[in-house]
Amino acid sequence: MWKGAFVFYSQISTQAEAWESKRLQLILEGKSSSVAPGMSRSATLPKLTPQECKAVDTCARYLLNNAKYLKYDDYLKAGFPMATGVIERACATGLKTG
Repeated sequence: MWKGAFVFYSQISTQAEAWESKRLQLILEGKSSSVAPGMSRSATLPKLTPQECKAVDTCARYLLNNAKYLKYDDYLKAGFPMATGVIERACATGLKTG
């Protein structure tokens, strides 16, 4: 999501954080399939380079391709723990941190 946000806004802007947070909230609500098309449409509005469009399209494609796994609303209701991919991978491999 951050790579998509940084296409539209500076990495140090609060606008990038707001853009990313809004979409993450929708994903947590189980709406990942509706986030992806909106992202793709957003990439067609401004004059973006092909590389910038690729970053947004990659994120949107991930959401669509993995929609059946992105049922965070159901997972949260069931009380399952949530973590970032980095943390999940560290736990899975037994990586020690800190």
